[in-house]
Amino acid sequence: MERNELAKKIYETAHLTGHFVLRSGQVSNEYFDKYRFESVPSLLEAIAEHLAELLPNDFDALAGLEMGGIPLATALSMKTGKPVVFVRKKAKDYGTCKIAEGYEVSGKRLLIVEDVITSGGQVVISANDLRSIGAEIVGAICVINRQSGGTEALAKAGINLKELFTMSQLKETL
Repeated sequence: MERNELAKKIYETAHLTGHFVLRSGQVSNEYFDKYRFESVPSLLEAIAEHLAELLPNDFDALAGLEMGGIPLATALSMKTGKPVVFVRKKAKDYGTCKIAEGYEVSGKRLLIVEDVITSGGQVVISANDLRSIGAEIVGAICVINRQSGGTEALAKAGINLKELFTMSQLKETL
């Protein structure tokens, strides 16, 4: 699928209007429901193909953030052969009690995978959690950058962000 067609399909599939409170606490009259584009196999596959072009050369594993980053990281793992780790927002208080499930992260170079970035707050929190258990964060990628301060917040935390699309780019496709 060509990039412009993908942008248009993401917008048509996931863009909602109304009154929404974002994770950052910001209020918006538009929202990108990532589960709508992540739940369509052909769209998820096309997103993974285009995201794969943004991956850095030197990293050990993909770190999919709960919950929207997990299907993206899994699709990218299948596309690239890179292992994936599933990163919780909060460690379970039973079983393994881990913040990061699957691939062992200590001493590994991780690329964080997220769906939509607004303020970047959850990526910064998760990066700090991963660093606290011995991982090195080489950067982050997302499908949609809402251009609401996330890039700057991540840079301040030492994380370079690459996005498949900015919100402006998605709107330009219409």
